[in-house]
Amino acid sequence: MEFGLATESFPIEYRKPMGVCAPAPQEIDLVNIIQQLHQHLDPRTVFACFGKIMGQHLPLYGVRLDYKDYHFHWGSQKGYAIEQHLMIADCQFTVNYNLKAPLVPSQTQKLNQLQSLVLQPLFNAIQYREMSLQAMYDALTQLGNRHYYQESLKKEIARAQRHNSDLSLIALDLDNFKQLNDDHGHPLGDKALIEFARMLNSTIRDTDQAFRIGGDEFTLLIQANAEDAAILCQRVLDAVATHQYLDNYQVRTSMGISQWRANDSEQTFYQRADNALYLAKAAGGQCYRIHSGLSG
Repeated sequence: MEFGLATESFPIEYRKPMGVCAPAPQEIDLVNIIQQLHQHLDPRTVFACFGKIMGQHLPLYGVRLDYKDYHFHWGSQKGYAIEQHLMIADCQFTVNYNLKAPLVPSQTQKLNQLQSLVLQPLFNAIQYREMSLQAMYDALTQLGNRHYYQESLKKEIARAQRHNSDLSLIALDLDNFKQLNDDHGHPLGDKALIEFARMLNSTIRDTDQAFRIGGDEFTLLIQANAEDAAILCQRVLDAVATHQYLDNYQVRTSMGISQWRANDSEQTFYQRADNALYLAKAAGGQCYRIHSGLSG
């Protein structure tokens, strides 16, 4: 006869649910499980697959796994709770199980067997996600990089055409950025770029996107017409002027706006915004211009 064990590792909670029977034991198809776990690249999908598999073989209410800033959940948090600390590639994972009934020794062995299968595919999926993000985002400012901008531009143009909706592009850079680097050094210049990027993110809407495409050059993709984009430009100008760090070093910006036209290519769409940007610089900077000739 096997006796139930609440845990063989780290008990964190003990509550006795009423009228719960352990499920009949099932044969574990390890090959099928490994195939299921390795066919996904999204960490959440891998973990959901793991939770479903665990629930098929154990009296499980739910499971939670924590790793770095990742927090995965499957099922509900009730019943008997146990916690385990696992390692892979010198990285620690914390797994919490919520059980319908204490585990008998054979179930504990099955739990250890199954959880060892999930860590490598989950770790691989997390690494893949992090490498993908690194390929999409600028390391200094955490804004989208040039590649991500180009991919996003294609998608936004397709969306605008599909829904016959407005799309505007804002090209912007920092006024006298080279002088800032020459006077105060590149570390301060980098700090100015970081603060400017944070300001942009806090100023734009959730539907807008900000990118650093090189040096002190930025772009914004705005789901709106040029006049609405101009309102955003004015908000950016106000935010720069009242930002303590940026204002302290006299960091300013110039912006150019273009609105998507049916005969535009990706290149002409950007070029019109860039031309408007240079008109803003010629006007003295810390302002914006719209390619149609309207000014701000």
